[in-house]
Amino acid sequence: MDIEKEIEVYLEFCKKNKGLNDKTIKAYKIDLKQFTEFCSKTEAEFGKQLLLNYIGRLSVFKPKTVKRKIATLKAFCSYLECEDIIEYNPFHKIKTKMKEPVILPKTIPCELITKLFRYMYDKLARTDISSKEYLYTLRNITAIELMFSTGARISEICSLRKEDIIWSDVSIKIYGKGSRERMVYIGNRDVVAILQKYYLRIEDSCCDYLFVNRLGKRFSEQSLRFAIYNYAKEAGITQHITPHMFRHSFATMMLDENVDIRYIQSILGHSSITTTQIYTHVSVGKQKEILQKSNPRNAVEL
Repeated sequence: MDIEKEIEVYLEFCKKNKGLNDKTIKAYKIDLKQFTEFCSKTEAEFGKQLLLNYIGRLSVFKPKTVKRKIATLKAFCSYLECEDIIEYNPFHKIKTKMKEPVILPKTIPCELITKLFRYMYDKLARTDISSKEYLYTLRNITAIELMFSTGARISEICSLRKEDIIWSDVSIKIYGKGSRERMVYIGNRDVVAILQKYYLRIEDSCCDYLFVNRLGKRFSEQSLRFAIYNYAKEAGITQHITPHMFRHSFATMMLDENVDIRYIQSILGHSSITTTQIYTHVSVGKQKEILQKSNPRNAVEL
């Protein structure tokens, strides 16, 4: 079997038949390329022992990365079996279950979010309204506002198109992981106002994307990350702030407001409630309130 050739066919199959996006296909390609490189250095035949040897070499990576690489290889082997390219899937007799350490998501304190937002709006107010710089600052603020107020991923925000805004319902259509689509209502008047102000500026632009760069093309995730980094630095915020921390902060604050975790799961676009439940460990503010008001020790009077 020519593994490299079969991988090429498999990736094409994933793109056309499974409808996987380019980002997922790229990740599959990287993982499977690593596997082919391993295979080229051994004379062992494709089978259980070869896969076990390869999995053993993955120990240098973090558990989450190892799980992803094994999942990619499992999917490829399953495809080979279904297409009768191999008679038997070696993974049927390989146990790969591993416990992944729970890493609590990092959040941004509310006072720092307030400080950052005040700085950004002050910067906008000080900028000449007719300048290009005003438009770019307006774009950045709108993107960050949407990211924080909806809990959307940075990739989801940068991928928004003008047609994804449903003005009649004041909501946005988000295309998440696994090509899952969800509608998220914009529940804050200030966010709606800044979005309207920005939209009026770019409504007639040729680009279909909502957030556009200086060349008139899709605004990249890296560019938005860089903007957030600069704003935080200019605002005198020493804590390292990443785009995903806005999503973590959104979920944690929602929990603090007693929002049902099932609703948060739906808003965030998590396929499993298990993913959302990690935020129950982070909500220190709510935990403090509960343990002060409802602590069983309160019933004991000395």
